[in-house]
Amino acid sequence: MSELTAIHKPEITHTQLVKYAGASGDFNPIHTVVPIGEKAGLDGVIAHGMLIMGMAGEALADWFPRKNLRKFKVRFSKMTRPGEKLTIEGKVTGEIMEKDEKRLTGEVSVKNEAGEVKLSGQFEVKI
Repeated sequence: MSELTAIHKPEITHTQLVKYAGASGDFNPIHTVVPIGEKAGLDGVIAHGMLIMGMAGEALADWFPRKNLRKFKVRFSKMTRPGEKLTIEGKVTGEIMEKDEKRLTGEVSVKNEAGEVKLSGQFEVKI
């Protein structure tokens, strides 16, 4: 297995969540309106899961040519809140042949500073 260079993201901000809501079209108020998030029992707003997945995808594009990405799937495990700083880690776990194409397989994860895993996933990239 080969570890990929970890990517550290700046602190998640409430403003970032509002901007992401506009860019993505996901205006669920649990992501942008603190009283609604509190009323929902979330102790405030939470980040969009797809924002966190997008950060993982951005890391993949830093590690490998974007055009070579063949598969990318994730599982969300914890909510992300404003104020958290995230790190994306990855590793190559093997090689396969798929559709007459040699590919690397790997794992990606997004964690906060406390080591809580927010997202874990798998990917395949053409070599």
